Amino acid sequence: MPFYQQRGSIPPKRHIQHRSESGHLYYEEHVSREGFSDVYSNTYHIHIPTRVVRVPDFQELFIEPSADKRHRHRHLETAKFPPQGDFVSGRRALLYNNDAVLYTCAPQEKSVDFFYRNAHADELIFIQKGEGLFESMFGNMRFGYGDYIIIPGGVTYKMTFDTSDNRLLVIESYGHIETPQRYRNKHGQLLEHAPFCERDFRTPEFVEPKDELGEFTIKVKMTTSQHRGIQEFIMGHHPFDLVGWDGYYYPYIFNIKDFMPITGKVHMPPPVHQTFTAPGFVICSFCPRLFDYHELSIPAPYAHSNVDSDEVLFYVEGDFMSRKGVSDQSITLHPAGLPHSPQPGKYEGSIGAKETLEYAVMFDTFRPLNVAKDADEVDDPKYPLSWME
Repeated sequence: MPFYQQRGSIPPKRHIQHRSESGHLYYEEHVSREGFSDVYSNTYHIHIPTRVVRVPDFQELFIEPSADKRHRHRHLETAKFPPQGDFVSGRRALLYNNDAVLYTCAPQEKSVDFFYRNAHADELIFIQKGEGLFESMFGNMRFGYGDYIIIPGGVTYKMTFDTSDNRLLVIESYGHIETPQRYRNKHGQLLEHAPFCERDFRTPEFVEPKDELGEFTIKVKMTTSQHRGIQEFIMGHHPFDLVGWDGYYYPYIFNIKDFMPITGKVHMPPPVHQTFTAPGFVICSFCPRLFDYHELSIPAPYAHSNVDSDEVLFYVEGDFMSRKGVSDQSITLHPAGLPHSPQPGKYEGSIGAKETLEYAVMFDTFRPLNVAKDADEVDDPKYPLSWME
């Protein structure tokens, strides 16, 4: 996962001449992972993709750690963040480690005059509120509520919103985001027991290439051991000048409402809700589902001690069965070394319940998360005490 796609005009063989009807030679670009040893796509440009007009100064970005060093449970009420910036500058870093960074974003600007590319990380953008158009070098996709947009590293894109109230959850991953291997057969096809199938994934629709000269800004996000920031490149032509492409490397969309929950006779653990995986973390989708059907079942989750993972839950919609006091866009962090459980009354109160109607996104990391300074602005200081009778 992903699977082979072909768009536009491509030659019959790789690495041979591909010309327009007038004889213009198109420029092939190979976009790949792990050098030439993993998934890739071959793209065909009207203009050579390295036509850089100038390179402005580098803009350093910093994630400042929280002043609160206590190892504790946290509840971040991110709906309190006011709108600011655009889909890049409006990101508020909340949690981070060497594998990933979790942001929320409430972009105030509906459109931008630049293009964006993450050089060193895949991105997952979950649409909590809003709808609009995702444009990339591979084509366009409409997005809306509940969509996971998966953007592999190195893909040039931009987002334009139709709506004024837009809220995003963004996860920046320093490894490749993909569907779990256990859902796929040896050929890469999703298995019958997987909670989704290839039909559920939306891929870019081909659009006519932009054959435009001028000055076009691409903001390239880079993250190294020494620097984190944005490097602008001023290109001499529009970056969306592809006449065609094919391969396995491209952005795609999956909607949380297309996840088919797996249920059981007794309470099922979180791995049955797994949707994506990456080095160092997993993403799970909690969706409306029927509860357990054992005659003595307790639908609410049992208390759990995270020994070697940090559990983050982003509340999307619904009546959350194990907790009160959280609302849409709340984020809870339950770090390693501290048990967590349903609040008093929720465990016993779930007995006899037939279903849940909640939606939530879970982000579980296998290395400890650091809390960023921006999280302090929306932190609920009483949350660690919320299990008292």
